[in-house]
Amino acid sequence: MESAEVARRFLTFFEEHGHLVMPSASLIAEDPTLLLVNAGMVPFKPYMLGQRTPPSPRMTSAQKCVRTPDIDEVGKTARHATFFQMLGNFSIGDYFKEQAIPYAWELLTRSEADGGFGFPEEKLWVTVFHDDDEAQDIWHNKVGVPLDRIQRRGMADNYWSMGVPGPCGPCSEIYYDRGPEYGREGGPIADEDRYLEVWNLVFMQYERGAGQGKDDFPILGELPSKNIDTGMGLERMAAVLQGVDNIYETDTLWKILDRAADLTGSKYGRDQRGDVSLRVIADHVRSGTMMVSDGIRPGNEGRGYVLRRILRRSIRNLRLLGGEEAGLMHELTAVAIKTMGEQYPDLIRTAANIHTVIDAEEESFLQTLRTGTAIFDAAVDETRRSGRPSLAGDQAFKLHDTYGFPIDLTLEMASEQGLQVDEDGFRRLMKEQRDRAKKDAQDKKTGNLDVSALDDLLTRSGGQVEFIGYNNVLGEARVVGLLVGGAGVPAAGEGTDVEVVLDRTPFYAEGGGQLADHGVIRLGNGAVIEINDVQSPLAGLIVHRGTVRSGEAQAGDTAYAEIDVDRRRAISRSHTATHMVHAGFRRALGESAAQAGSENSPGRFRFDFTASGAVPVSVLRDVEDEVNEVLVNDLDVRAFHTSLDEARAMGAMALFGEKYGDEVRVVEVGDYSRELCGGTHVARSGQLGLVKVLGESSIGAGIRRVEALVGIDAFRFLAKENVLVAQLAEQLKTRKEELPERVSGLVTRLREAEKDLERLRSQQVLAIAGSLAEGAADVNGVAFVGHRAPDGTGADDLRKLAVDVRGRLAGRPAVVMVVGVPKDRPVVVVAVSEGAKERGLKAGALVGVAAKTLGGGGGGKDDLAQGGGANPAAVPDALAAVERAVAAA
Repeated sequence: MESAEVARRFLTFFEEHGHLVMPSASLIAEDPTLLLVNAGMVPFKPYMLGQRTPPSPRMTSAQKCVRTPDIDEVGKTARHATFFQMLGNFSIGDYFKEQAIPYAWELLTRSEADGGFGFPEEKLWVTVFHDDDEAQDIWHNKVGVPLDRIQRRGMADNYWSMGVPGPCGPCSEIYYDRGPEYGREGGPIADEDRYLEVWNLVFMQYERGAGQGKDDFPILGELPSKNIDTGMGLERMAAVLQGVDNIYETDTLWKILDRAADLTGSKYGRDQRGDVSLRVIADHVRSGTMMVSDGIRPGNEGRGYVLRRILRRSIRNLRLLGGEEAGLMHELTAVAIKTMGEQYPDLIRTAANIHTVIDAEEESFLQTLRTGTAIFDAAVDETRRSGRPSLAGDQAFKLHDTYGFPIDLTLEMASEQGLQVDEDGFRRLMKEQRDRAKKDAQDKKTGNLDVSALDDLLTRSGGQVEFIGYNNVLGEARVVGLLVGGAGVPAAGEGTDVEVVLDRTPFYAEGGGQLADHGVIRLGNGAVIEINDVQSPLAGLIVHRGTVRSGEAQAGDTAYAEIDVDRRRAISRSHTATHMVHAGFRRALGESAAQAGSENSPGRFRFDFTASGAVPVSVLRDVEDEVNEVLVNDLDVRAFHTSLDEARAMGAMALFGEKYGDEVRVVEVGDYSRELCGGTHVARSGQLGLVKVLGESSIGAGIRRVEALVGIDAFRFLAKENVLVAQLAEQLKTRKEELPERVSGLVTRLREAEKDLERLRSQQVLAIAGSLAEGAADVNGVAFVGHRAPDGTGADDLRKLAVDVRGRLAGRPAVVMVVGVPKDRPVVVVAVSEGAKERGLKAGALVGVAAKTLGGGGGGKDDLAQGGGANPAAVPDALAAVERAVAAA
């Protein structure tokens, strides 16, 4: 039974029992305490907490999940994976244990011919929480499971939560007995390799607080209603039903693994190390594909860091198997898209965009490996010169953080050099960096607020703050709550920084690339709060951040909220312009130019999109001209709500990586642009006035950024440019239209003059080679030349001079050392003849002596090496130190 069929049967069974089939939520979690969705129930948490009204009291889903705490174990075991899918059925205050348990038993034991999974009843065991007599009674007396196949377990095994504050409760797990060949008798408490967990039924009835581990947290109280949350791992169930020993041999992962083996000339099952690499590749390529599909981009922090690490581990393991050429990730990504596309059709629809991002990351990492290897070699040389047995943790961290060099590669290469790596120091620095990044990202959203305080505000807001800002710039409201320093307060005095939640608001919260509204909130008692930021830390909750300018703000008071209209209009112009530029680029570059981010600020916007390379200037000019022609036509800008299917049918662009509900808001600019969007916009395209594209640049692998000005800012920019052009024309005594040719001519002549000067300087430096050779000192039988070249002499000329002098000393043991200061920092070159090498003198070692004196480092071959330092004043000391080293040889 293929994986897609397992999911289909599960969802169909519960749909037949009155459950609403919910689409998988994005991997990007709404919950600010989570980086990624790591459990099937995460999207249902607001329903269980009573923060939102569920679309149905009974729901079922197949949810995408990513979990990476055990990423280093992936491939080493048969069960660890970063990406997995959870099949689940959920009841929000409807049924509880008495129905959830029989539902699970029926689906598992019903024959395959009748739509079930066909498990033999005698092969199934169950566990219950140690004091859950009710669950045991249902399993035994209602379902008929013998008591000797029901086992009780403690909190660490049979009590479930997400690991963070939120819903929790006791659970009951169902296990499948794979037979004596997989382990010893005795049920799940004896051997969980033989007895494999296939389904976990969680009886969600409590709310937990913060704490560590699986059983060290407080129970805060009961949830508003008793809920059911079950989880069946699709991959594990597929492994059982397909008769294979591990998830990597199931249909979806096996196809990727098998293709990876073909591309690298490997064979699965031939050796343990190769098998681990193939399993890592299969899991990580699928994970990376699904994360990119949901709009995550490779980066150095947060979700982007997780994705980058996953993709680069894939590439690294391909190289370990001999797959060093570019393009292998493209092949494997195509397999992942094809195998997962039946369950997730968006993968096929956005395949070109997914390929663009992953291909670019592969190219970037291959370049990183080339440059990083040189940096690594220099770090090894420095470690050896200092006599240390280990590469320092900060060096390994710099290789990783600055050059993208993975730690496992550093460890392996260091081992090949006979060195260790200070892993503890590296991991300490990594943890500090991640903690900072995670805190910064969360603080932006939550403003250092306690998440439980946010949950409470959302509940008091009725689960949704009403946004009235599409049609209103001011409005009456009620103060639901105030927070100061993250804690709820009844009042806040003048000068206090405060967070305000209203029951309704015209203020737009930052989101979708649009910056937040500013403005004021006037309270019924006369207090005035100036608002300078608005965020939505939880779905449905809008938090206004500002300062009490006069009076005392009080919770529960009436309020009059008014936004800064000029700022809103300027931002709206930018947002509409972004839509139009997006449409222009898709017309010019094709559908692969998908939006990958934006920022719409007053009078200015930036637009990020996927592209394999730089956008030609001619395309930028054409898109700018086309957009401004549309402005002149003064097209109507209209926003309306419709179903997602209807929006797609009319050609509305659903942004790459964004996830939408059944009802969506469409914004269209005449027939030119049509996108799904929740932001604010102008009424007619002519209100933009003018769009001026400033240029484009790369901001990461496969991502380009265009920046532009809108309205009066664009006019001011053009006016300033016109003045500059007029001044240049006056200075150069030429007409404006002839300026490019005139400037080009001046630049060409300047470059030719610089080359002439360089040739003269080089000739002067090399002219003294003969006299230097003639004046070589005899140092312990070695001809030694130590020379300081004139300041400003380049490194290339220093090398040429050293090699030339060495050549003039042919037939004699010779060491030539030339030092110069090209740009405030000394550079040293040492050339050693064959005769000197036979005496044990090596250029690399001698450069090390000089560089250490100069306060730097260096290295190279035995006959020619180069180094540098930071202290020009130490050049005489460096010359003397090398001469002493030659004398001592």
